[in-house]
Amino acid sequence: MSGAPVLGVGGVVLRPDRSVLLVRRGTPPSKGAWTLPGGRVQQGERLVAAVAREMLQETGLRVRVDRLIELVEIIREGFHYVVIDFLCIPDPPEQEARAADDSADVTWVRGDQLAELGIPKEVIETVTRAMTLRAGVLIR
Repeated sequence: MSGAPVLGVGGVVLRPDRSVLLVRRGTPPSKGAWTLPGGRVQQGERLVAAVAREMLQETGLRVRVDRLIELVEIIREGFHYVVIDFLCIPDPPEQEARAADDSADVTWVRGDQLAELGIPKEVIETVTRAMTLRAGVLIR
């Protein structure tokens, strides 16, 4: 590992049935693993724009970036990321997610099934926090 940490963004999309949208990584780091859609922030790109771009690139969904969930630090496989996760609302809501760009697959998983997929603890905590935020807010 060398250099400064890489700034990234992630998007959490929740359905009313308490399922969350996950992507299977098609490239390193974490190739083959299920995680939240997201990626690197480009030079000069605003965070909200980065989340919207990454969601579209990886899932085909156009989203409205609703609110900040939390900041997560991921250090593994020779990578050091600082990821800022946001709650995202599909806009329009009837869109269907599909694997695109560097994601190999997409799926909806109930929050209580995340550990079964080997989802990292920090991602489960982010999803749990997003569910708590959403439960306290009316999202149209």
